[in-house]
Amino acid sequence: MEDTWAKAYQSGQAIRAEIAREILEQNGIAAVIVDKKDSNYPVFGNFEVHVPAADLATAQTILKNEEALRDSE
Repeated sequence: MEDTWAKAYQSGQAIRAEIAREILEQNGIAAVIVDKKDSNYPVFGNFEVHVPAADLATAQTILKNEEALRDSE
């Protein structure tokens, strides 16, 4: 059975996406980073953290309550 993935978080900074991915994995949720930056104009686009669709609500709650991600970009 193929898992469907959903975007749980996005950031213009790679390090913030990596922090989000690590937080989710520490909480038992599989997560991957998808680089949506434009290769010709890297100021456009974001890094997205995707999780299995079944875990989306839990992932968003975890990230919303995470102190490390509360600062604005």
